[in-house]
Amino acid sequence: MTPSELKAYLDNLIRKNLYISTMIWGAPGIGKSSIVGQVAKEHGIDFVDVRLSQLAPTDLRGLPVAEDGISKWYPPEFLPRSGEGILFLDELNMAPPAMQGVAQQLILDRRVGSYTVPHGWFVWAAGNRKEDRAAVFDMPAPLANRFLHLEVQSDFDSFKAFALETGVNEQIIAFLSFRSTLLHKLDPQQPAWPSPRSWVMASQLRYAGLNIAPAVGTGAAAEFAAFITLYETLPNLTPILEGKGNNIPFPTEPSARYATAIGLTVRAADANQAYNAFTWLNKVATAEWVQLFAVDLFRVMRSKGQMGMLANFVKKDPNLQKFLQDFQQLVAL
Repeated sequence: MTPSELKAYLDNLIRKNLYISTMIWGAPGIGKSSIVGQVAKEHGIDFVDVRLSQLAPTDLRGLPVAEDGISKWYPPEFLPRSGEGILFLDELNMAPPAMQGVAQQLILDRRVGSYTVPHGWFVWAAGNRKEDRAAVFDMPAPLANRFLHLEVQSDFDSFKAFALETGVNEQIIAFLSFRSTLLHKLDPQQPAWPSPRSWVMASQLRYAGLNIAPAVGTGAAAEFAAFITLYETLPNLTPILEGKGNNIPFPTEPSARYATAIGLTVRAADANQAYNAFTWLNKVATAEWVQLFAVDLFRVMRSKGQMGMLANFVKKDPNLQKFLQDFQQLVAL
């Protein structure tokens, strides 16, 4: 499933109070941990991230302490004791078999030693697959059989929606729109390689004016640098956003077209600028480019609370009304 589909599935587990232990599988860097953290935040519940590969069995089971001649286990402070939330066992299958054995009781019985998972807490886990060249151990069949298993793969549309909402650098979004195969490209021979996680890091480097190669590798960084030269040939987007773009043509080079569409989407500060960009593109571009732009624009305007005002502008424009009639599905996005 895509990251968006995974998030929707996890949302439903919480909404329907299904406290079934759940294992999320996927390649490194595609956002498994981030998605779980987002779900917890959106539902207003706590999130405890436990990296089992960094723990010893006694770290999870607790320390034995003698009381009245009886050994009792004192659980660690990081395990939740009240409230509601997600207890997330990350890197589960990177933990050695002895550690997985201790975790098995927590996953199956919701308890380990003298500790019991409070009601209202979901127990979820995540791990990488062997084909991802990750240093993982085989998961014992009894442990695997105690989980729901969800496998997630990188997906550019999911990443773009996340990137537009969280302020990932405009040029990186435009580049990956043009070269989406570089969103995730594992290279076990190199320490740095492209992934959704490393592109977010690259965005921070880009904002700081630094080379992005340490985040995504030299190959991807070289392609990105070549793409950036296109920005010198882009039309001036400011007049378009101000409603003064009548004499500005749409670029002919596909990569420049992606850059223009993403640039207008990211730079539209409000519904008025969004409407100006929408009407300009509808005049100068073919329907598939307008549709691509509209999907992203509507998402951004919703996140800014401007969608209602933009809808009012669109209702008064017969040309845009005709476009939306041909692409009714856009309204529901």
